[in-house]
Amino acid sequence: MVIDDKLLAKLEKLASLKIDDTKKDEVKSQLSEILSFVDNLNSIDISQIEATFTTLSGGTRLENDVVLNQKEIAHKILANAPKSENNFFIVPKIIE
Repeated sequence: MVIDDKLLAKLEKLASLKIDDTKKDEVKSQLSEILSFVDNLNSIDISQIEATFTTLSGGTRLENDVVLNQKEIAHKILANAPKSENNFFIVPKIIE
């Protein structure tokens, strides 16, 4: 796919970018190369490859949640907060 001036102008508008006139030819060339590379991916035969959601054999290993009631951890964390009260962070109100 070749990037022309009209398409580049549309991409500039969609991306809220302004490409300098001296760089437009270079950007068009680079974008055309990228699109050609992506188009090459369509030629790869993946019909023999099973669709997967993870690369880990056996799926994602799950850990059991362990509840820790250690007040010193909360105090160390809250010590770094600008404001805290009753073991909670105090943050500015953002919704009226």
